[in-house]
Amino acid sequence: MAVCARLCGVGPARGCRRRGAAREQRRGAAGDSEPDTDTDPEEAGGGGAAEDEEAAERIEGGRPVPHPAEAGPAGRAPLSLLELPPELLVQIFGSLPGTELPSLARVCTTFRRILRTDTIWRRRCREEYGLCENLRKLEITGVSCRDVYAKLLHRYRHILGLWQPDIGPYGGLLNVVVDGLFIIGWMYLPPHDPHVDDPMRFKPLFRIHLMERKCATVECMYGHKGPHNGHIQIVKKDEFSTKCNQTDHHRMSGGRQEEFRTWLREEWGRTLEDIFHEHMQELILMKFIYTSQYDNCLTYRRIYLPPSSPDDLIKPGLFKGTYGSHGLEIVMLSFHGKKAKGTKITGDPNIPAGQQTVEIDLAHPLQLPDVENLRDFSELSRIVLEVQEQVRREEQEEEQRQDDGDRSPHSSSQAATKSPGEGADGEGTAAGAEGMPQDKAPASQPFVLPMGVISRNKDYPRTCRICFYGTGLIAGHGFTSPERTPGVFVLFDDDRFGFIWLELKSFSLYSRIKVSFQNAEAPSREAFDEMLKNIQSLFS
Repeated sequence: MAVCARLCGVGPARGCRRRGAAREQRRGAAGDSEPDTDTDPEEAGGGGAAEDEEAAERIEGGRPVPHPAEAGPAGRAPLSLLELPPELLVQIFGSLPGTELPSLARVCTTFRRILRTDTIWRRRCREEYGLCENLRKLEITGVSCRDVYAKLLHRYRHILGLWQPDIGPYGGLLNVVVDGLFIIGWMYLPPHDPHVDDPMRFKPLFRIHLMERKCATVECMYGHKGPHNGHIQIVKKDEFSTKCNQTDHHRMSGGRQEEFRTWLREEWGRTLEDIFHEHMQELILMKFIYTSQYDNCLTYRRIYLPPSSPDDLIKPGLFKGTYGSHGLEIVMLSFHGKKAKGTKITGDPNIPAGQQTVEIDLAHPLQLPDVENLRDFSELSRIVLEVQEQVRREEQEEEQRQDDGDRSPHSSSQAATKSPGEGADGEGTAAGAEGMPQDKAPASQPFVLPMGVISRNKDYPRTCRICFYGTGLIAGHGFTSPERTPGVFVLFDDDRFGFIWLELKSFSLYSRIKVSFQNAEAPSREAFDEMLKNIQSLFS
């Protein structure tokens, strides 16, 4: 009676004659308004065999027909949801989030019967998960849209999005998506070295789908023998693991040698005989031995795409970059006030995944010399080292101001009167360059690499927009003796930038990954910054 009172807007003290009369007529069905305690979407609209038979008799054209006792008297507006036409209730229920429908099914068996209508669940599959497949063909296998929603989409919703596998220093990029009637985990791989502008490659590592009306089936897709039995465990929030239960499917008849040659063709697009550099051969063999031992039994941690701001130099996101003998790697570019950071999503034994490979000081733009003088490496080195000394001096003065701030209010006020576009010496900085109107932004200028600077990609752009002082992280094998060294960040266009490593006399070219990743937005700026800290500490 309390449930009925809430629906009709009548307090329990006054009673409800209409509902009471209906209850008298159906005294034998006393459980009609009893609440259902199960809140799983899988159970929303479920019931026993007798209830299913009764519901089937009261469905016309796929829409429930109201019980005669539930119809409101003619000539007045309905006082209860139960008096609304069933087709209208289907529309109302279909517009609610799927996670709310189990609670609705607890109200009474009338609502529970209406929630058996597949139209409701078809709409939830489409609107919540983008499932545009013709779900009517599921009728052939006896799988309903409610089964797809509850046993597949809702159950595994927490693993959708971008993830980084724990593969030691190498990392990776996994994108878990709803693909037709499957949930598939795609591993994204950079193009073959050194073709940085080519599109990303991808291969499936696992998939999840329904077999008839049973529970969802997890299959490992690793290897070359087709899908086989696998397992997924959601360890905790933002973390899950995969396990292959038939690793013999990963083996090849020719043994490890055939497996290595096949991996080499897929990973590098060449054979070992084509690679003449001995150090590069060692790095490739090391990576194969290290990564193949996991046999697709991996732990994944969620990563987010960087949030963007109208003040950003370019749109942040994921880029492919050249890293010498290590090949192409994936880097995430993000902006943090007057700093920009490039964080490795994939890595190598020298600088592992999760580390900050480059940092750009947007407060210190560089004015490059003309093309002829730019060819002289010593001239570029002189300009960069002068800015490095200026940055060091500004940092010392800032520390001194902080130490003396409480004792010397006059110096603090002097510092506060400097314009945002001035450095410690009153010189113009990139803050002013960033804030320029579009028509006053620096024009493109010719660009060429200095003599002696090595680039694996000779087809780099010959004009650039602007350059900034920056630092790059270098280290020995095993991430030993890491240090930040000066360099030059070169912005070519909205989708490409470069970095000149001064100490290494090396140049890295980066090109944007043009893939629309879903379920990858950070819930907040704080969540993104926390994610960066976590992946950096994880692979340190």
